[in-house]
Amino acid sequence: MAADLQYLRQHYASLSDQALLEIKRADLVEAAQKLYDDEVARRKLTSRTARSPDPSDESIEAEEELSVDGDEQDWSDNEPAWMEDASEVLARPAHTGSTPADAMVDAQNVLEAAGIPSYLDLSEIPETDFASARPTHLWRLLVPFHFNLHAASVLDRDIFNQDFEAAWRTNLEALSDEELLATKPEVAFCGLFDRVKRVSRAYDEELARRKL
Repeated sequence: MAADLQYLRQHYASLSDQALLEIKRADLVEAAQKLYDDEVARRKLTSRTARSPDPSDESIEAEEELSVDGDEQDWSDNEPAWMEDASEVLARPAHTGSTPADAMVDAQNVLEAAGIPSYLDLSEIPETDFASARPTHLWRLLVPFHFNLHAASVLDRDIFNQDFEAAWRTNLEALSDEELLATKPEVAFCGLFDRVKRVSRAYDEELARRKL
């Protein structure tokens, strides 16, 4: 977590004043809010809500262009500095000129609330990979490579695991009493339990190797 916060501190420091003020502080977790406040204070900037609108401010025009049915969008045409090493954590098919699906925006909001930088990218699918009637583009939710595993886990925890739990409950309800008693989570999902043990062991061993 310390490494993530250090990366986030560097990320805030790399942003322009405008980009920094466009971050929704209320959507950040407490630790990320403190880093954000520190960076705003260091630059002696006012909060986004306290800014007086400037008719020449390009950010206002950009927000209007990215508005759909009056709702403000969380994605931008300005690529972040970490794009070269970005890692894809979620993708959905799309068409030319489309806006991100609600699921993609929800996923980005989840990552933002967890303090993970992200960017929604509309990427063209090579012609050899699709038929004429199929989508031509992909909306891809990207994060800095350093956040890859953390971001995927946050999306699992806050979005996809709900559907997983619902399917598991449906499966359990269909079992007889005898079958239910014989169905143990640690057996049915032995792979998941084993993964948790392995990642914990690997982390502890790396700490020991570095004598931390």
